[in-house]
Formats: sequence, C-alpha cells, structure tokens
Amino acid sequence: MISRRTLREEPERVRDALDAKGVDDVDVDEILAVYDEWRELKGEGDELRHERNEVSRSIGELKREGKEEEAEEAIERSSDLKARLNEIEDRADDLEAELEEAMLHIPMLPDEDVPRGADESENVERRREGFDDLRDLPDEVTPHYDLGEELDILDFERGAKVSGGGYYFAKGEGARLEHALIQFFLETHREQGYTDVFPPIPVNSRSMEGTGQFPKFTQDAYRLEGSHDEPYDDDDLWLLPTAEVPVTNLHRDEILLDDDLPLKYQAYSPNFRQEAGEHGTETRGIVRVHQFNKVEMVNFVRPEESDERFEGLVSEAESVLQALGLPYRILEMCTGDLGFTQAKKYDIEVWAPGDDMAEGPEQGGRWLEVSSVSNFRDFQARRAGIQYRPEQHESAEYLHTLNGSGVAVPRVLVAILEYYQNEDGTVDVPEALQPYMGGQEVVEGHDPVSESAVGDE
Repeated sequence: MISRRTLREEPERVRDALDAKGVDDVDVDEILAVYDEWRELKGEGDELRHERNEVSRSIGELKREGKEEEAEEAIERSSDLKARLNEIEDRADDLEAELEEAMLHIPMLPDEDVPRGADESENVERRREGFDDLRDLPDEVTPHYDLGEELDILDFERGAKVSGGGYYFAKGEGARLEHALIQFFLETHREQGYTDVFPPIPVNSRSMEGTGQFPKFTQDAYRLEGSHDEPYDDDDLWLLPTAEVPVTNLHRDEILLDDDLPLKYQAYSPNFRQEAGEHGTETRGIVRVHQFNKVEMVNFVRPEESDERFEGLVSEAESVLQALGLPYRILEMCTGDLGFTQAKKYDIEVWAPGDDMAEGPEQGGRWLEVSSVSNFRDFQARRAGIQYRPEQHESAEYLHTLNGSGVAVPRVLVAILEYYQNEDGTVDVPEALQPYMGGQEVVEGHDPVSESAVGDE
C-alpha cells in the first residue's frame, strides 16, 4: 500500500493516480476525513494520558500532606480521565481498522515516466527481437489447438471431461515439452543467480493481501472452502494464482539485513485462475486456461537499486525466448493498463504465427503475453511488512519488491508448435530444449488410443 504520509501530503497525486489507473471506487476525501479524526483522537489521547499520569502522581502527595478533600477530587478527576481515554481509544481503534481497510483499496502510484493512457490500446511498444532472421514456415501454419490434436499431444476433450472447460491434458511428447521447458527455464535462471524455492500451493488470505491480490480480486481466485460471497479470514486458503504470492510472503513481517540484499528467488508452480476471458479464437486451445505452469522470479532489493534491477529482470525474462529462437516484442504498460499493484510494468509477448489477429504483426499471427515484469516499489513491502536495516544502528526501512514470469509455459508451447512447425505437420524441437528432451530433435506425435468411449452394452 502507499504510505499514509503520501496520502496526507500529496492527495492530488493520489487522486491523479486513481484517475490514471481507472479506479473509481475510492473516495480520497472520505479517507482523509477518517485519517484526520484518527490523528486528532490520537493527539487528544496522548494529552489525556499525560494529564492522568500527572493527576495520579499528585494523589499520593496530597494524601501525605493531609489534603484529603483535594486528594478525593484528584481521584475523581483521574477516573473521569480514564473513562474519556477509554472512549477515545475505542473510537481510535475503530478508525484505525477503517483506515487500514480503506488504504488496501488505493493502488500503487505510477512512476512519473509511465505513459499516460486509458487502456491496452495505448501501451507503448519498446522493441522487437528475432524478426530479422525468421525461419521458413509452412504456407499455412496450423494453429496449435488443431496441430496438438492431430499429433495427439494435446487433449482438450478429455481435459474438459475430467475437470471442466479451461483444462487440458498434455500427453506424450506434449507433456515432455512442458517438462523440458520448465527445467530449461529453471536452469537458465539458476545461472543468473536465482535460488530455487518450491512453494506451497495453497496460500492464505493474509498472503494474498500482502501481494495485492486481495481484497479487490477475490473473484479471480479459487477458494478451497466457502463461497466467494462469504467474507474471508486471514487464514482461509486459496489456490495460488501465481508463485509471486507465496515467494513474496516468504519474508512477510521480517526485517532483513542490508547484507542479505539483493535476494533473487525463482519458483516453479502450477497456477490457478478463475477468469477465462472471452471465448473464441483468441482463447481457443491453451492460450487462456484455468490451470497453467509457470516459473516466477521474485526480487527483494534496496530502494535505490530497484530501477536497475527492473531492467535486469526484463533481460533475464527475455533471455529464455532468445535461447529458444522465438521472435517477441516488449511493451510498456500505460497507466490505464498498469495494474493495481505496479509502479511500472513491461509485458513480453511472443509471436505465434498460427492465427491471424487484427492487432498482430505485419507477418501475420498474433502476440501472446508470456511474461509481465513489474516494479512494485515499496507497495507490497508495506502490505506484507517486509523491511531491511541499512545499518545496524539505523531504523528499519521498507525494501522494494519486483517480479517477472520466467515464463508462462503453455503460451511458449503454443509459439513452439506454430513457429517450429514443418510442412509435414511435425515440429522441430528448439536446440536449447533438446538436452531436456533426451536429445530428441523432432516431435512426430502418437497414434491415438483407438476406443474413444466405453458405454453400456
């Protein structure tokens, strides 16, 4: 969350951020009114507490001096002060809870250099890579969802049968490709200085609040018990939507030492998200599903190093696409598409040539987001209580958190099946993946299981 000091001293900047991010359900004036009353009560409480201490000290002196009547008056005054102090503290506690809840709904303020824009149509393309030396493609590239079924390496019908729409089976060489991609990503980032973390899959509500998924986005998450209409408690469990949640909360409510920083963690996990977007060609196949594999990179850094680390994180994320030989582009998000928690964000979009989309490149095909690299500044650190101590004798400060997907597996698989497709319907395995595929160079597919169903006689 943003600091209360920022809210108090820069309310116009906060209002501008709300407008820039399209947030229309936060009333800054109302929050400031709560904050001002809370501060006044805290100040009055401090004064009453001081006065009561003085009166209490005087009671003994008055009794020793034999001034019983004045001592009784002091006792009565102390009792009145205590009663008023209890009223103030109760009201201040209520206001504190109200203020804390309200602050959770204020988004991170965008960096000053973030492009101003209303929505994704105003994002800014920073550069393209890999288009100068494209491989020869078939005259007509078969979309991954058709090719996957023809090769019997993707099975959507049985995925829907077992779990419902938005789920799929990767089979045989399809499953091997997914495993190979995960291992390749992890090994690449280890060489970049990342420490592996294997996180728990269920995460509690407190963790979801720490990274900013809650309280605004509960409808996107899979709740393990109870319905979305019921209020949640801090210890309620949810299936993680991204490994960002458990890995960032790894150091929740901790004070790290300066020598600990920077920390670079990576985590593979399956991820679960309720929303499936619009139906149709845009989302057909494994482009947008309810469960998907991903490797996530999370960084904890000193505030003065976060800009440089952000650029480094972009390079680390795109390095896997470069090694796979997949063309891609980098977009900078405008304010209207920046997201609730981010101060700055770049998306990395891989080129998939199988389906022509209006917003695709001139070569045809479409863009698929495979990584979002985000700088949260101290937003998540404040929510999760993650601090560091610059020097042993100095006060603790909030550090900065960043993350980036390294990368989303299904969409990279889509790009490989379409970009490395051959005229005969086979798929070349990118050279970087071959060691993780036992040296296999071509995906040729399998013969499908002959019986499609077993019914009653």
